[in-house]
Amino acid sequence: MLGAVLGDIAGSIYERHPIKTTDFPLIQDGSAFTDDTVMTFAVAKSLIEADAQGAGALKKALVQNMQALGQAYPDRGYGGYFSQWLRAENPKPYGSFGNGSAMRVSPVGWIAASVEEAAHLAKITAEVTHDHPEGIKGAQAIAVCIVLARQGADKDTIRQTVTDRFGYDLSRNLDAIRPDYQMDATCPGSVPEAITAFLEGRDYEGTLRLAISLGGDSDTLACMAGGIAEAAFGMPAVLREKAYAMLDDNLRRLACAFSAFRFGKLGA
Repeated sequence: MLGAVLGDIAGSIYERHPIKTTDFPLIQDGSAFTDDTVMTFAVAKSLIEADAQGAGALKKALVQNMQALGQAYPDRGYGGYFSQWLRAENPKPYGSFGNGSAMRVSPVGWIAASVEEAAHLAKITAEVTHDHPEGIKGAQAIAVCIVLARQGADKDTIRQTVTDRFGYDLSRNLDAIRPDYQMDATCPGSVPEAITAFLEGRDYEGTLRLAISLGGDSDTLACMAGGIAEAAFGMPAVLREKAYAMLDDNLRRLACAFSAFRFGKLGA
């Protein structure tokens, strides 16, 4: 899960100043976690609290934790509709197909025992806000990639599974996408690109750099790609330590709690 977090942090500074190169300081002054990280931890906390209690309990936990953490960490770049949802007394899904559903889903991929479980849980985490079919599909695709990568599937298998199951076009390479790619915060316009960055990446850091080099919604692209890359390649200890260091005590405690929960659930 920290692979997604550090991706968010690394991409944060380039969201408003997009770049089209992989040659840049990965972490620099001004780099910080955004709404992607806050909501990732909200999902992680909810999975712990609602473990094995069913969809209803998970949805309730998601609403409570997303609102609580969102209000505890204001001004982290939340979208307009989502900001209203965070403050609503009786929050309802609002038909979004933005990539907010996919940026927060990585904890699902780390605790799901199968592709089917990943898709099921990802749907629940998405539809409390992003109940549009594309919003759900984007979250499912990232979660499925993570569980497959975690289980040792090769890239061809991951590519084919995503193509067959979700209908995303993964045939274009980054060199073809990059020149004309611009800010696109929708699932259809960013999830395939993030997955492609992973497919072309050779290691964790290189995947982040490829995702950010597309320009556009760089923090979320790197968050999604980083979640998959951590599962596939592992995450260098120095970068894991950097991620921890850039969180506050509350989020570090949640990271440790989720790690312990995952180990107890899957034994790995």
